Amino acid sequence: MNGIELFVQVARQGSLVAAGRQLGLSASAVGKGLARLEQRLRVRLVHRSTRRLALTAEGNQYLARCLRILDEVDAAERELLQGLAAPSGRLKVGLPHESGLLTPHLAGFMRAYPQVGLDLDYSDRLVDVIGEGFDVVVRGGEPGDSRLSARRLGGYQMLLAAAPAYLAEHGAPRTARDLLRHRCLHYRYPSSGKLAPWPLAEGKQLTLPVSASCNTGEALIELAERGMGIACLPDFSVARQLRDGRLQRLGQPEAARSGNIYLLWPSTPQMPPKLRAFIDYMAENAFA
Repeated sequence: MNGIELFVQVARQGSLVAAGRQLGLSASAVGKGLARLEQRLRVRLVHRSTRRLALTAEGNQYLARCLRILDEVDAAERELLQGLAAPSGRLKVGLPHESGLLTPHLAGFMRAYPQVGLDLDYSDRLVDVIGEGFDVVVRGGEPGDSRLSARRLGGYQMLLAAAPAYLAEHGAPRTARDLLRHRCLHYRYPSSGKLAPWPLAEGKQLTLPVSASCNTGEALIELAERGMGIACLPDFSVARQLRDGRLQRLGQPEAARSGNIYLLWPSTPQMPPKLRAFIDYMAENAFA
């Protein structure tokens, strides 16, 4: 590496004296170092004259390689220094509007990394991650943008759920057609105003009653908890309610859709510590 750095300085400065000044060496020491390098490589790298130095064809070829090597060394050192640095700064994070999965863990991340500020953007639309300046987004479905890196957080299953009190009063549906006589609670996409379809394994063409529609998952869950009807929800969003007995999962009819949740971020050779910390924390905790 010393020989490479010496040769690069000679090529850049065009004289032994100037190269020595950059390296803290005498011109004589630079000349001897260059001669040793040429002897080891068994090739002339530099034409020397009393007025100037000029690279040989082999010298130009060797210089291109040396510059790439030094760039890689610099990049490796920057990467290590970034890895050792405490995560800090702000992160712009895109989250789905129905985000019961990650919201409880954001407070934990903020406690673990108090120097990282979060700008949270909740939306169900397909955002332009790079164009809109997002550091990372959380989305369902398989990644399709080659400019983005991805890390799978886990999988989910859609299900039908209702409060025990509602089922005690109205009974539990056994088939998709039974839902026509029940109170159905629907999720409405905030951006389009359309109702999210229920992915039923049977009865796909049925037009279900709409007792209420909500554009937030939290409101939909609360209405279901209060016995206002049956809701179709991802399992992660009601895991706590199912454990506590506030909601009960319906065995029939069955919701037939499952999927994966991913973190997506712009591909970069050097990931900032704040982004690495967020990705690792969410990957470790979201589906734990």
